[in-house]
Amino acid sequence: MKRKARVLVAGEDTLIGAALVRRLCADRRVTVLVEPELTNEFEVDKFFELDRPDYVYFAAGKSGGIRENERHPATLMLHNLLVQTNVIRAAAEHGVTKLLYLASSCSYPKHAPQPMEVDALLTGPLEPTNEAYAVAKIAGIKLCQAYAREHGAKFIQAIPANAFGMEDDFSPDAGHVIPALIAKMHAAKLAGEPFVEIWGTGTPRREFLFADDLADACLFVMREYDDTHQPINLGGGPVLSIAETAEAIRTAVGYTGELRFNPDQPDGMPLKGLDSRPLRAMGWQPRTPFTDALAQTYDAYVRSRTESSRRVLQRSA
Repeated sequence: MKRKARVLVAGEDTLIGAALVRRLCADRRVTVLVEPELTNEFEVDKFFELDRPDYVYFAAGKSGGIRENERHPATLMLHNLLVQTNVIRAAAEHGVTKLLYLASSCSYPKHAPQPMEVDALLTGPLEPTNEAYAVAKIAGIKLCQAYAREHGAKFIQAIPANAFGMEDDFSPDAGHVIPALIAKMHAAKLAGEPFVEIWGTGTPRREFLFADDLADACLFVMREYDDTHQPINLGGGPVLSIAETAEAIRTAVGYTGELRFNPDQPDGMPLKGLDSRPLRAMGWQPRTPFTDALAQTYDAYVRSRTESSRRVLQRSA
């Protein structure tokens, strides 16, 4: 990046966005701008006209686990289409130097060959439980590529592995698997509940990547990757079954009860692992061991609950 680059992290309050902001704020060569209301086209245009960001990291958009995708597919799809269209168009019209768009591993076909290569995009049906969300993320990839072809915009795209970390959504209903299970097991531990129910069979496998490592990968590809015609996978973390993941979370939380899997609930995609050989060949790999990342994530969850309880007590005093 050039000296004192002005940077917008679109989605600064998301898991990946918050990790990016922390990383960027530690760099004295960078000025991190406060994002506008991304759903408001007028506010986004005014922001780009007045604040003139040089670089944009797009990590915005609503997301969620299987339950959230099943309950609110239109909400998720519409929100993602709206915010990415506003930001990508404005970035092109105002001459942003470079933009990194983060899609989702849900963008791959349900039965894509494993590990999933970017050439597999659009080669088969999507997983039905997250199809609406996935279509929106694919549209973002294609919109970036279209601006690159038509206007020469330097808009690169990346597909991250399943991220988790300290600013995650720990809601049992809306959260992804790791934060949702952390919240459920913590509550069960405090209440002395004998078991925790987990959706599905426990057999699907996922590749997980700590959000702080993913933020580093984003900074790396912003510097080193320039192919606007093909996304790059951002992975390299462990590929674990949901059952293995749940056992690791149980250890991190210190929950001693039983884990009961409910096969009557959906599993989602059977396997999601990314082919990240191009990224590794460029010289990047994650640094945080999975167990350490889980411990940091759980500690952050406990701290956030403690701080929330303290604020409630202060308001009621």
